[in-house]
Amino acid sequence: MTLRINSTAPDFSAETTQGRISFHDWIGDSWAILFSHPKDFTPVCTTELGYMARLQPEFDRRNCKIIGLSVDPVDNHDRWVVDIEETQGSLPQYPMIADTDLNVAKLYNMLPEEEEGSSEGRTPADNATVRTVFIIGPDKKIKLMMTYPMTTGRNFNEILRSLDSIQLTSKHTVATPVNWQPGEDVIIPPSVTDEQAKQKFPEGWKTLKPYLRVVAQPR
Repeated sequence: MTLRINSTAPDFSAETTQGRISFHDWIGDSWAILFSHPKDFTPVCTTELGYMARLQPEFDRRNCKIIGLSVDPVDNHDRWVVDIEETQGSLPQYPMIADTDLNVAKLYNMLPEEEEGSSEGRTPADNATVRTVFIIGPDKKIKLMMTYPMTTGRNFNEILRSLDSIQLTSKHTVATPVNWQPGEDVIIPPSVTDEQAKQKFPEGWKTLKPYLRVVAQPR
């Protein structure tokens, strides 16, 4: 199955560092971020997991759960988090999926469905494509996907900014412009007529072009 924006996030059951979960049940009425890693004890991912641990309170404030994934078993994850806390100064409190049978990686198109075997004996290079971030809504639909090479650490401040935009635009009929930050002006989409905009934004807006109308961020 090819995944796209607004595809239903595949459901699955898996062992994690916090016990066995059913993914959709685990999400519940929250938002969720699933971010994957090609192997435990890899340098770039060690820095990412530590930074995500520091950012977790920000995601909590946004009703967004965090879950990591690596193909290695739970025992390896438990040993890895010790290194993460030691080197990054933060201990991950979110669960880490043990995708030892590669099931989740295949469900989420990070490895080919026909890929054989398990995590046993695989190297980070074998799993290089297992480096994706998914933002998933309470409706279990995929809202964002970003895939990175192994050598490039992910910018989780951008993931947080993207979540702010997605949550805002899911609540209000607006779009966010380039480099938008919370509190800045937003865009009225072309699908909203001027008459409709008058009802939604009675204080008015600035028209730069007929298709580009800027308005204060709704609260």
